[in-house]
Amino acid sequence: MTMIITAALDKDALLAKSQLYVRKSLLRKSEGDLEEYQLWASLALELLGKSALANIHPSLIADPLHYQSLFAASGIKASTDIKTITAKTLFERLGHLVKPFDQKVKEFCNQVANRRNAELHSGDAPFAATRADLWEAEYWYAVDTILKFMDETLEGWLGADDAATPQEILSNALDAKRQSVEMRIEKTREAFESKKRGDREKALKIAEQATIDSYPALFLDFYDASWECECPSCAGKAYVIGEMVEEEVIDTSPEEYVVWETVERWYRGDKFKCPTCELKIDGYDELEFAELLTEHSDTDEREMEYEPDYGND
Repeated sequence: MTMIITAALDKDALLAKSQLYVRKSLLRKSEGDLEEYQLWASLALELLGKSALANIHPSLIADPLHYQSLFAASGIKASTDIKTITAKTLFERLGHLVKPFDQKVKEFCNQVANRRNAELHSGDAPFAATRADLWEAEYWYAVDTILKFMDETLEGWLGADDAATPQEILSNALDAKRQSVEMRIEKTREAFESKKRGDREKALKIAEQATIDSYPALFLDFYDASWECECPSCAGKAYVIGEMVEEEVIDTSPEEYVVWETVERWYRGDKFKCPTCELKIDGYDELEFAELLTEHSDTDEREMEYEPDYGND
C-alpha cells in the first residue's frame, strides 16, 4: 500500500516552503527591511530543519502527544488538524543527527526561534533591537550544516542556479556562502584550540611529518593531483585535490629512437581536507572564500606519442 503523507509532514513540501520563505527574507533585506528579513529567515530555518527530519521519517516532526499527527506520519488520515514538534525539540533532534550542529548552534537557533515567537505573539519588537550583521554568519552556518546533511547545496536552496531567480537573491547567495565558510573555519579553530596544548602540538607534528599517502581514506574521490597547503583553522599541513584543466608542451628533447616532451599541467582545486582538525571545504568557490590555493601546476616528462597511420600508403 502506498503511503500518502500530508503536506504538513511532507519533506518536499516543507523544503519548498522554506525556499519560498528564504527568498522572501532576502528580498526584504534588499529592500532595507531588516526586521522582516530576520522574521522570514527564522521561519525558513525551522521549516528547513523539519524537512531534514521528515526526510528520515515524518514521525520525527509529528507531535508525539497528538495521536492524529502520529497517524498522519504513518500515512493514516485521522484528522486534518496536524501538529508538529516545537522549535526547541526540532533543534535538539538535529543536534543528535547532524554532527556540526553542536550546542552553540542549537543555542543560536533557539534564540532565533524565541525572538520570532516574541515578534509574532507579543507586543515586543525583538528583531528591531537585533543587528542583522551580528547574527547572519551564525544563521548561514546553521542552514549550511542542515543542507549538507540533506545532500543539498546552499545555492540550490536559495535558487541561485535558476536563471529565473531574482537578481537580489543571486547577489546575496555568494555572501551567504562566504559567511558560512568563514564560520565553519572559525568553529573548527575553536574546537581545535579547546584541546590540551600538548595534544595540539603532537597532532601538528605528526601532520608535518606525514604526506597525503599517510591518509589513504582522507579523499575517496577520484582526482588528478593533490597539493599541500596550510589549514586556515589549525595551521597544520593539509591538502587540496583537483582535476587537470589544461596542459602545454613546453620543451622537447629528441633522442635516437624517441622524442621526449616536457609538459606543464594546470589543475583546479575541488576539495580541501585537514587530517589534524578535520576541517572540510568543498568546491572551488568555497576554497576561494577560505583563501586556499585553488590552482596548482606541475611538470612531467613523457614520450611523445604520434598520430596513428590512416592507411594511406
